[in-house]
Amino acid sequence: MTEKQQKLDQRYLRMARIWAENSYCQRRQVGALVVKEKMIISDGYNGTPSGFENICEDESGLTKPYVLHAEANAITKLARSNNNSDGATIYITASPCIECAKLIIQAGIKRVVYGENYRLSDGIDLLRRAGIEVIYMGD
Repeated sequence: MTEKQQKLDQRYLRMARIWAENSYCQRRQVGALVVKEKMIISDGYNGTPSGFENICEDESGLTKPYVLHAEANAITKLARSNNNSDGATIYITASPCIECAKLIIQAGIKRVVYGENYRLSDGIDLLRRAGIEVIYMGD
């Protein structure tokens, strides 16, 4: 990877971290940006579906089952736009779960850059198995 690409990756990941601040989730705020040809074509953060209350956790402090992950929000947002993610890079503040990894594969995204490890690595393992370039850029 070139030094220029590494600097771009660091900047987009910083932007994803800022975007995560839009999340109303208390347990963890996650942000995602989809970038293609140096243009941000979609963004997302974890939260409830459109039209739902902006409360991610139940009374016990557990995440509600219908909360969308940042990657899922960014990818489904593309479905409502004129853009497509073929060959794009997704920048995520945390490594994707296996469900989001499946969406990333099906969306044609070719690179995943993430900033912190999720407790499970099955999403990362699946992405690598699919031939997607995975880059960890932890602090």
